[in-house]
Amino acid sequence: MASVSELAIEVHALRKSYGDFEAVRGIDFHVARGEVFGLLGPNGAGKTTTVEILEGYRERSDGAVSVLGEDPGERSRRWRARVGIVLQTTGLYRHIRVREALAHFAAMYPHPRAVDEVVALTGLGGKEDALVRTLSGGQLRRLDLALALVGDPELIFLDEPTTGFDPAARRNAWETIRSLRDLGKTVLLTTHYLDEAQALADRVAIIKDGRILIEGAPRDLGASAGTAPYLVAYRNGDGHLVRRETDDPTTLLHELTGDALARGERLDGLTVTRPTLEDVYLELTAGDREAEDDARVGDA
Repeated sequence: MASVSELAIEVHALRKSYGDFEAVRGIDFHVARGEVFGLLGPNGAGKTTTVEILEGYRERSDGAVSVLGEDPGERSRRWRARVGIVLQTTGLYRHIRVREALAHFAAMYPHPRAVDEVVALTGLGGKEDALVRTLSGGQLRRLDLALALVGDPELIFLDEPTTGFDPAARRNAWETIRSLRDLGKTVLLTTHYLDEAQALADRVAIIKDGRILIEGAPRDLGASAGTAPYLVAYRNGDGHLVRRETDDPTTLLHELTGDALARGERLDGLTVTRPTLEDVYLELTAGDREAEDDARVGDA
C-alpha cells in the first residue's frame, strides 16, 4: 500500500444513493501518483457516479474521498487548476476555432502548457485554425483531450476518451495517454474497450452493481478471478482443437509433447496464453442486472 504522500486518489467506503436505489455500495480503492488506473464496468455499474464524485460534480452519500489531498466536494479554485477532465460529451461553442478555444481555456490556468505543444501532443496539427463545427467526431474528442491538458494538470480524468475514433486514431490517442504517464501525470480512465485498458492501465478495478469485484494489474487478474492463469491449445492427430487450462504450463507441455512424440504425432498450432482482461471481465460481469436500473438513474 502506497503512503499518503504517494496517492493521488483515496476512496474509502464510498456510497451514493438515489432514493432507495444505492448506485455505489461502499467501495474502496486508491490511485498512486503517476499511475494510469482503469475503472471498468457495464452500464449502470456505478463507475460514472464514482468518477463524477471524484471530479466534484456529484455529492456522495457517505464515505471518505481525497483527490490530490483535498475533498473534491469543496472544489476549491486551486484544486480545480490541478485537475483535467475529458467528459463523455461536451458542448463547446461550434463557431470558435481550435486555437482560439485552447487559448481561451489556457488563460484560466496559472501555469498552462503552450497551445502549440498541446496541439502537437493531441494530434491536432493542421486543424489549429479550423472551426469546431467542421471537425470530425474523432477530431472533436482530440480537442476535448487538448482542452483537458492545456492547463497542465497533475491528474486527468478520461471518461471514454476514444469513443468514435477509428483504429488509427485510437492508437494515436493511446500514445498520447502513454506520454502523459511519461510526464508524471496521473490518469483515471474509464472505457468500454477492454483492449484499451489492457494496453494502457497499470491497474484496473472492475465494478458491478455498485461494488468492486476485483482490482489489480491486468496481467495478474486471471488467477485472482479464479481463472486458470494459462491456456494451452493445440490440434491433435485428428485435427480437433484441444484446450487445456493449467497453473503449470511447463509440466503440461512436457507431458503433451512427450506423448505426441511417442505416438509419432504433431501438436499443430500449439499455443500457451494467459487469460486476457476481456476474459476476466466477461466472466465476472456475466448475468448483469436488468436494464430497469439503468432507466432509473441513467449510466450510474
